[in-house]
Amino acid sequence: MDIRQLRHFIAVAETLHFGKAAEKLGMTQPPLSQSILALEREIGAPLFSRTKRSVALTPLGEQWRPHVVATLSAMAALPDLARRIRDGETGRLDLSFVSTADYSILPLLVQLYAAQYPDVAIHLTEATSDVQIEHLLEGRVQAGLIIPPPGALLPSALIYRPLVREPLVAAIPESWIASGRLPITHGTITAEAVTGAPLIIFPRRSAPAFHDLVTGYYAAHGQQAQIVQEAIQMQTIISLVSAGMGLTLVPASLCNLARTGVRYVPLAQDKAQPETAPCLETGIIWRRDDHSPIVRQLVDLTRNLPNRP
Repeated sequence: MDIRQLRHFIAVAETLHFGKAAEKLGMTQPPLSQSILALEREIGAPLFSRTKRSVALTPLGEQWRPHVVATLSAMAALPDLARRIRDGETGRLDLSFVSTADYSILPLLVQLYAAQYPDVAIHLTEATSDVQIEHLLEGRVQAGLIIPPPGALLPSALIYRPLVREPLVAAIPESWIASGRLPITHGTITAEAVTGAPLIIFPRRSAPAFHDLVTGYYAAHGQQAQIVQEAIQMQTIISLVSAGMGLTLVPASLCNLARTGVRYVPLAQDKAQPETAPCLETGIIWRRDDHSPIVRQLVDLTRNLPNRP
């Protein structure tokens, strides 16, 4: 059975006349009749009832016809589908992201990409930066939004581009503020107040750059962080803050994560050490050898994002 025979079957089914079907197909009637007979032999049952005066579809032919039409239609669409895949207009994008990106760059990036390439299915996976790097090297995802490791020490097989830098703010238990345990002055909190309180933070193995940025803030003010709990999910960290276990430092975009019992407070600017005000960078990473149009279009889209450093 081949596509030629399927086209012959549909032509006869539409005209119910071998002579007219042959004319429509631009062939003579005998080879058309032989083609249909060969098709029926392969199936093991007749597709048409034939008399000297008429041709009609058998019940088998009637039920089979829409499936053949769908198959021929799908085959006719294959060249255009191949072009659209080639040009990145359809397919699948596997994008991973750190939890902090969910409140900053991820929603905008996904919205812009989906608007421009609506037929590309976007598959999102939340993962820490170290896991994302591993998955990229293994080819399990196509691109990721990560917090780069200290010094941007990345495998040479990967390319990284910064997308957004945002200052850290303190997420503090409301109960601490209400009780006066941590004073808020002019809407900000001092480094002295922050560094003297217990800290909840990402484990360093999962987010070394974020961990070092926070602990470096403490060190710059002559203190060592009193880490009381570690967690890899930002929602978990904020929940622990709500429970009064400690405070944490988070990117300013986390203010979008409203949680009862938590207040986000900007860090007071240290006039003596203005360079110590911590800012967190998030960027996109992809494989150097991945030249697929879907990844290229995603990377190109990030060039015009607002707040890009």
